[in-house]
Amino acid sequence: MFALSSLSRFYLYDAPTDMRKSFDGLQGIVNNRLNRDVRSGEVYIFINKRRDRIKFLVWDRNGFWLLYKRLEQGRFQELLSVEKEGLTISYETLVMLLEGVDLTSVKRRKKYNASR
Repeated sequence: MFALSSLSRFYLYDAPTDMRKSFDGLQGIVNNRLNRDVRSGEVYIFINKRRDRIKFLVWDRNGFWLLYKRLEQGRFQELLSVEKEGLTISYETLVMLLEGVDLTSVKRRKKYNASR
């Protein structure tokens, strides 16, 4: 069993994705377009053109997990204008995206950083 947590790295594919794609089609996108190793254990996120469906592709030791969510009302917010790091998104941003929080109005407070 696996869990999505702040320890995972999340990569958003920035082009609309055909939600009919399954394991192999999404794996091809990760390998060929994102130039990443799909078996790295990172979480890859795909959103359709209407932005009402989202898929997660994750490798877990010996196989793939495919998570799929369809909104009955509303749309997922476009992240590329909000996230400054390109395709990498934080766990906190992902949770807010899934909960429907308007990310343009979120004010992030400074946090302690032990590495400084």
